[in-house]
Amino acid sequence: MGQAERVQYSDDRISNRNFEALSKYIYDYSGIKMPITKMTMLEGRLRRRLRATGIPTFDAYCHFLFKEGGIETESVYLIDAVTTNKTDFFREPKHFEHMEQEALPALVNAGHKRLRLWSSACSTGAEPYTMAMVLAEFASGNSGLDYRILATDLSTDVLRTAWRGIYAEEMVDPVPPALRKKYVMTARDPSRRDVRIKPSLRSSIGFGRLNLMDDAYKVGDPMHIIFCRNVLIYFDKPTQSHVLSRLCDRLVPGGYLYIGHSETVTGINLPIKQVANTVFKKV
Repeated sequence: MGQAERVQYSDDRISNRNFEALSKYIYDYSGIKMPITKMTMLEGRLRRRLRATGIPTFDAYCHFLFKEGGIETESVYLIDAVTTNKTDFFREPKHFEHMEQEALPALVNAGHKRLRLWSSACSTGAEPYTMAMVLAEFASGNSGLDYRILATDLSTDVLRTAWRGIYAEEMVDPVPPALRKKYVMTARDPSRRDVRIKPSLRSSIGFGRLNLMDDAYKVGDPMHIIFCRNVLIYFDKPTQSHVLSRLCDRLVPGGYLYIGHSETVTGINLPIKQVANTVFKKV
């Protein structure tokens, strides 16, 4: 690639017309709002797609997407480029305390011995692996308990990372030392600064791609616990209603829904009652 072409990649801008087309497609496909204030962010993220495809300008890229039918093959990569994937182990820890001390005992006391849990926006995997640690500890004191965790996301990039279960060493700093010792492996080579989730924990989780904008969530049997945290903030109210209604459809009666601490279900008619801060139980 010549110097002139590199300059063209770095200086090219998305036209207002193309931004409107891209933002509309992103919203229709994923429910993510892309206001004009995010144009610079979108340009930065899509420049990597231009380099990967060899398409020199945003005009040519959008022509490829919307005029030549390229959107059929490019949509996964486009959505991967625009999704935000902030995640941490034991993020918003009060949720995991509630799950361990309230939700799981209540479900077992109600006769549920085969539990299904769902991390519906799992990002790079910190959330479902945290759920698995809590479940494994709980199951050790409750003989006969069987459980599986489903972890889904819209982004194929983050799902690959989640499935591998390999992270930078500092990523697992929030994990309590006793759990880290039990469920996290360090590299034999001390110069490597990464860790891996132990196979025994990874085996309890199934990963798959799922779009929360789908009309129905094909996730098999109803769930006992669903985490959908810090994704609703990217949706407008109608989309939030769409997503929350379908999540509730997948909950067993008496099942629990966890949303992010900055999120709310106010104004949305749902078959749930609040039982703790941003924790809801299906009635």
